[in-house]
Amino acid sequence: MKKDAEGPLHSTRVAPFSVAVIGGGLSGLICARKLTEHRCAVTVFDKGREPGGRMATRHVDGYQFDHGAQYFSVRDPRFQRDVDTWQLNGLVAEWTGRVCALENGMVSPRDKVLKRYVGVPGMSTIARHLAMNCNLLSGLRVAPIQRDGQQWRLATYTGEDLGSYDVVVAAVPAPQAVELLREVTSLTPRVASVEMSGCWAVMLGFSQPLELPFDGAFVHDSALSWIARDSSKPGRHKLDCWVLHGAPGWSEAHGDDDPELVIAQLLDAFHQATAHSAVRNPVLALAHQWRYALPTAPLPEPCLFDSMLRVGVCGDWCAGPRVEGAWLSGEALAEQIVCSLFETIS
Repeated sequence: MKKDAEGPLHSTRVAPFSVAVIGGGLSGLICARKLTEHRCAVTVFDKGREPGGRMATRHVDGYQFDHGAQYFSVRDPRFQRDVDTWQLNGLVAEWTGRVCALENGMVSPRDKVLKRYVGVPGMSTIARHLAMNCNLLSGLRVAPIQRDGQQWRLATYTGEDLGSYDVVVAAVPAPQAVELLREVTSLTPRVASVEMSGCWAVMLGFSQPLELPFDGAFVHDSALSWIARDSSKPGRHKLDCWVLHGAPGWSEAHGDDDPELVIAQLLDAFHQATAHSAVRNPVLALAHQWRYALPTAPLPEPCLFDSMLRVGVCGDWCAGPRVEGAWLSGEALAEQIVCSLFETIS
């Protein structure tokens, strides 16, 4: 394999390798970006209206909520390089909000942690930036992939043909990846071993700021696991916005509940955790269920890839349930794909 002045890879192959990335969350977008840099023809399919997965931001009546991923920290120097670039370009900023722990109404400070970063003006900014140079097709639910000679054929559940590809990446939660990769028996047992719990998110807007001595709190012994004043993050509107995350066990037990019932119960838990009467009187209250939010036991590998069939999986359920884990997983899978593809033609 040789390098030339035109790019990182040079080969005698006339047409670029075609890659389908199913899932437009952070892991899939990072994988797509890396493969595009190595001259692969990448198409990203996402079932949502916008890319990002849980890197999501919702706007309602002047209020703004990061109702999925709340913030991220950095441990790996490779991820830090990207974060530094995002920060330089104004896409992310450090969130210096006051974060504590809450237990039985008692506030205790958190030990000093790594810097907390957020997207600006919302967490979805990062995904939109990464998707800018991608061939992204939104609003498409991809059916289980089918072998098509030496390639893989994709279609929607309604029968729309999405074409054939040399490589397929499933950058979706593990249960959804199992469904997509029915024919890839080399990967499905490992993927199927990953269990994921859901998370109910409640978004609250208040007419006046709540007088609470913190901006974010990890809640113990409660139906809640996390509460945050989203409006305390940099680049946000001034209206007082709060996000509540249900604890994993509670969210699973109430997965089929009506959203209005979820709002009522988590509002009550918010009141119990803070002993603040005003929390019961939001002017706006919405609920959103993240069906697959957290892996109970992530795989130790950062990704999985079958080099013979040219199919791989990535996500934060591989490398750890964090934004950084999703980034590392997508990066790792792209590296494995590049090595495998270009070794065959070198």
